[in-house]
Amino acid sequence: MASKNLILASSSPRRAQILTDAGYDFDVVVPRLDEPDHKEPHISNIKPSDFAQAIAYFKASQIARQYPQAIVIGADTIVVCKDRIIGKADDAGHAREILTLLSHNRHCVITGIAIVKFAENRRMLDYDCTWLTMKPMSSEQIDEYIASGQWQGKAGAYALQQGGDKFVAHIEGSYSNVIGLPIELTSKILEQFGIRPLKSS
Repeated sequence: MASKNLILASSSPRRAQILTDAGYDFDVVVPRLDEPDHKEPHISNIKPSDFAQAIAYFKASQIARQYPQAIVIGADTIVVCKDRIIGKADDAGHAREILTLLSHNRHCVITGIAIVKFAENRRMLDYDCTWLTMKPMSSEQIDEYIASGQWQGKAGAYALQQGGDKFVAHIEGSYSNVIGLPIELTSKILEQFGIRPLKSS
């Protein structure tokens, strides 16, 4: 049961921590959503940034219907490499394939943001893109990272805050975006809804 004016519609502890560190007071309500597979033919032609924003909106709107007076944040993070959307790995073999691809190519992490207040029929959608260049990874390094299990549930099969940063050579853009919530963009949108952090981050 949410009692606060601001709700994060996400199961991600990383997104919640980013909002907490930024000084926001909020509740977390996890949306129950069967996300569409980005590999489906009718989805594969959609721009990656539009896809991420659409999923973020689906998450936010589901919770906003339950709490129409609240301001609800939805977010969705994907990885794009060579014009291909890369979501979460299905299994260890898929994770190895993804990491091998990313270790040889510059790629973009996109997080779509949707902030919704149903009672006022307001919604704002946007996205942020951070470019990453990874160091070449040997087969042994990839196997070691996969064995750690830290690829599970992560877009692109890696997480910067869980050992993946040692494979990154260069980041262009928002670091928090790569973790799952571009706090700079999120704060800017929240301010337009009259929401500011309770304390300075």
